[in-house]
Amino acid sequence: MTCHFSAVFGIVAFALLVGCDSTPLEQRPIYKLSNAQLNDRLPTFQSTTPQNERVIAIARQNIRQPYDMYLLGEAPFETIDPQPLYNIRKSDCVVFVEHTLAMSMSSDFPGFLKMLQRIRYKDGEIGVRTRNHYSETDWNVNNRWLLHEITRDIGCTDVKRFDEVINRKAFFKERYKIDVDVPTEKTTQDYVPFEKISEVKAQLRTGDVVNFVKGTSETSAWVHHMGLVAVMPDGEVHIIHSSEPQVREEKIDDFIARNTKNNAKNDALGKARHRGFKFFRLNDDPMAELKKIDGETAPKIALPAASPLTWDAYVAQQMKH
Repeated sequence: MTCHFSAVFGIVAFALLVGCDSTPLEQRPIYKLSNAQLNDRLPTFQSTTPQNERVIAIARQNIRQPYDMYLLGEAPFETIDPQPLYNIRKSDCVVFVEHTLAMSMSSDFPGFLKMLQRIRYKDGEIGVRTRNHYSETDWNVNNRWLLHEITRDIGCTDVKRFDEVINRKAFFKERYKIDVDVPTEKTTQDYVPFEKISEVKAQLRTGDVVNFVKGTSETSAWVHHMGLVAVMPDGEVHIIHSSEPQVREEKIDDFIARNTKNNAKNDALGKARHRGFKFFRLNDDPMAELKKIDGETAPKIALPAASPLTWDAYVAQQMKH
């Protein structure tokens, strides 16, 4: 009885969210659209050019989207992480950026779903083992066809560096209870200290992707958050990002002030705190870069060998939601 009630309640809630809204379709936030409605909306975004402007136009359509962690997995293609392959209703920081970028390169819902997997997974191979878990060594590296790092090129006079050890074997064992025989990786990463943000503001562009760096010291740090840059007509730099409780747009200076006010206390306690930013810029023609890798049929994706259904069958299912 409880399960039946929950199922009915879920259907009613979904109907209230996407089906009974009297707001014109073109004015509704993306997170309140059905998949079919999103399919109709995506072509309208393609008229916003260049792509970096389109990215922010789409991002702003998800302001106030609810925040939630650990939203996505590989279901129904793989069961190690049984969360669904995408989520329009909610986001965490990475989900928000990935979905926004995928939509900016897609003119319909099936195209969006396919592009999303090419961004989420190394070489588009769907599976928990090939998902881009680490921003520094997975996401940023495997998406070089889409964007390139500009941290050292935007005028900071004192770029800092941190060293990090990536132990994927331990990560997969702890998070997913699976054994993956991969070597430990060491990486050195650049970042702009938050104290130097004024030096680089003028070089940032709308649509840049930003990684947020935190750590216990200047050299012992890691990327813990991700967002998008929006430059206002007066030059003021904003960031759009998904953070509890919802997606927001705010001045980067306000973010810094809020996240550094307790630095002295955190330092005294040996706690990690905000250190700075890494910045990335969209390539001039990401699709052309992707075709150099995937060929003319880009984006290519690959399903797990034991997948219970085909990609086309899955997309057809999702178009009904």
